[in-house]
Amino acid sequence: MSSMLFAAVGTIEWNPNVAAVMIGCNVLAIVTGKLTIRQQNVGLQLPAGPFFGGMSHGAMLGATSFGHVLGAGTILGLSRMGVL
Repeated sequence: MSSMLFAAVGTIEWNPNVAAVMIGCNVLAIVTGKLTIRQQNVGLQLPAGPFFGGMSHGAMLGATSFGHVLGAGTILGLSRMGVL
């Protein structure tokens, strides 16, 4: 087997700083989604629609999925640099 298969990025323990980075990335993704999704209110609506900017369930799911991918990369990058 190749030694490349065993190479893994070390992860850090959860702490409030990690949570703050993830929340910030999700807020950034929701704002980006609000500004860029063309049909953001089509489909099943969220229970507290005005609280989420009138976005539908699908639009919010897409935006927060992007936020989690962005957050995971940011957390791994910041931990690799020693910031977190």
